[in-house]
Amino acid sequence: MGAIIEKAQAAIDKVDQLGDLAGKIFTDFDRERILHDAAHAETLVANAPTPLPLAGLLVSVKDLYDEAGKVTSAASLLLKDRAPAARDCEIIARIKAAGAVPFGRTSMSEFAYSGVGLNPHYGTPGNVFDPDGIPGGSTSGGGLTVALGLVDIALGTDTGGSVRIPAAINGLYGFKASRLRMSGDGIHPLAKSFDTAGPLARDLETTIVAFEVMAGIAVPPASAGKGGALRIGVPVNAFTNDLDDRVKRDFEAICATLRAAGHDLVEIDLGFVADNAVLNKILVSAEAHDIYANDFAKLETCGDPRVLSRMRFADSLSLQDRCDAYARRTDVIARFNAALADVDVMIAPTLAMMAPKISEVEADFDRLNAMMLRNTSYLNLVDACAISLPVPVAGENAPAALMIAGIHGRDFAVLDVARKFDALLQS
Repeated sequence: MGAIIEKAQAAIDKVDQLGDLAGKIFTDFDRERILHDAAHAETLVANAPTPLPLAGLLVSVKDLYDEAGKVTSAASLLLKDRAPAARDCEIIARIKAAGAVPFGRTSMSEFAYSGVGLNPHYGTPGNVFDPDGIPGGSTSGGGLTVALGLVDIALGTDTGGSVRIPAAINGLYGFKASRLRMSGDGIHPLAKSFDTAGPLARDLETTIVAFEVMAGIAVPPASAGKGGALRIGVPVNAFTNDLDDRVKRDFEAICATLRAAGHDLVEIDLGFVADNAVLNKILVSAEAHDIYANDFAKLETCGDPRVLSRMRFADSLSLQDRCDAYARRTDVIARFNAALADVDVMIAPTLAMMAPKISEVEADFDRLNAMMLRNTSYLNLVDACAISLPVPVAGENAPAALMIAGIHGRDFAVLDVARKFDALLQS
């Protein structure tokens, strides 16, 4: 038995020891398929003329990505009996060609439509720091597979924060690339104008390598020591207002550390982003409505009522409302790009509050879901790229989460700054 097969088997054994929790993390866990893919990776890696970037790494797959022979169900009962995918989607094909082993299909908020991670069909797992706390959504199962050490990387998607939120809650790195960097081929959509594939991992370099493979591009080497102090935008009137005490204290400490390291932190007024946050609600609901409207009668009996309610919001919208919303979004993106023209990147807390309990969210879903999505979804609204970094906090079990963002297309700059800040903030 080769090393990759042994690694896969050991991870399978860990899953088997999770008991009922495994059923809340995975929608499909095919042990034979995993070992077959591990054997294939073993041969591929052994015969590769040069080292493969993801050689032998285990990668969980959010139940939105097509895998040949597997049903893409979006963790819903509606799609559970659809025909299996005929082929691997482009990103799955790329990670397998890079030597990785797909490791189970992970649960999520139904149709990827929430930031908290509740799922009434499979159950809701806790997070790695609190079994009673929300896991973060919508890539809830994926975040847990990485945080629990089952896999090296999780494939997620991010429509309003669905990579960054579970990363922040579970002490991981999560990268939302520029939307047009990532192929959506064979990935079941929620709202195509917002959906972005992205990786979660336990360290920054693995996150970057996963992004490189997923996007089919090479990130330039770190520019450590070049360029000196950075000019960092710190938002006011959005992102940094109405934070809970722990998040506010952590963010102030991070800003103080960056200033002490010689970086120039400047305020940028992004109040116009907050003023237009309703555009996310309008446009994501409208695009999801277009996909599922013919299934609403079925979803009344087999769907998550919280998700159905959010899609049905679009019933109240006219065609003119939609057109106006797209036009306003275009203007907000242009204003955001202009606001960031004089800074290298902007920073903000990934989340406005620490993770609430599952029971709290079940009792107050609309308010808490909106609060968990707030900061991350602002950046989906403006079509930005962003990464969430965990930042250790003395005396606290769960780390803080720092979001570094740039305008669409500035992925390399965001990742370069992430490397610098990660080295500083982890020390």
